[in-house]
Amino acid sequence: MAVDPDRERLRRTFDRAAERYDRARPTYPAPLLDRLVDAAGVSPGDHLLEVGCGTGQATVALAERGFHLTCVEPGHRLAEVARRNVADHPVEIVLRDFESFSPGDRTFDLVVSATAWHWVDPDVRYRRAWEVLRTGGHLAFWTATHVVPDGGDPFFADLQHVYDEIGEAMPGGHRFSRPGELRDASYEIERSGLFEVVTIDHFDWETTHDADGYIDLLETFSGHLAMAPWQRERLFGEIRARLGRRADGRARRHWGAVLHVARRRDTEPSLSLRRRLRAPVDRSGCRPGSRGRARSAAGRRPRRPGRGGTAGTGRS
Repeated sequence: MAVDPDRERLRRTFDRAAERYDRARPTYPAPLLDRLVDAAGVSPGDHLLEVGCGTGQATVALAERGFHLTCVEPGHRLAEVARRNVADHPVEIVLRDFESFSPGDRTFDLVVSATAWHWVDPDVRYRRAWEVLRTGGHLAFWTATHVVPDGGDPFFADLQHVYDEIGEAMPGGHRFSRPGELRDASYEIERSGLFEVVTIDHFDWETTHDADGYIDLLETFSGHLAMAPWQRERLFGEIRARLGRRADGRARRHWGAVLHVARRRDTEPSLSLRRRLRAPVDRSGCRPGSRGRARSAAGRRPRRPGRGGTAGTGRS
């Protein structure tokens, strides 16, 4: 199993901000979870394995729907907060990363990951999910990220000169993605040879924040957590000044997510098929030049994806 030092370093940053993460990160919209449950064909009482539960942003909502959850979380502070949040539900929090998790003889009806799948080693994540799922089980994942709809709040775009000033500029040619433009990982799923795509759907929603809340949110993103103190001081001072000049003192944050649901194949692919599937993919999980097969929740085919929304998009 290959270890990416940068991925390991960044994914460990969240643990030191566990209480802030719990306070600032929004939950996920009910229509996304409704679609997940419907597409995966799971029912109350079924057993789910959640990969990277954080402090329970998706966990609590799934437990409230009657599911039994086992959650693997590598951050001990995050796990402590998650245990507190799910104390009244049938949820087990396991302090471990997914790559090394062993369920013994148990299998699960669904493996689910909310804004954490991209932190799992790409060389093993589909294999591990396939191994712990029952025959006919499903894998589902999504990542909440920043999108900017037509008519959306320009606040983040207006801050880009400050990001440039502190050495955290967007890549050249960057533009912000709009709802429905986020790239999907359908090719990566199919390339694994272990799953077949059931559905891919786009969802978008909005949250509003005062200056303290917006800064709290930014301090839960890996890129901002990794900034030097002087960078955060300059950026956060500008945020306070700009929002202080707004009549309501608030910024709107626009979120997008691509829900992937895939069914476990009953048998592993043959060696010859695995060799044919070994084609290059980019970091998004898409074949280079591919537009993917995603559709929005409203059934629209998304416009061609851009690169945007990468700054401050994590547990992510």
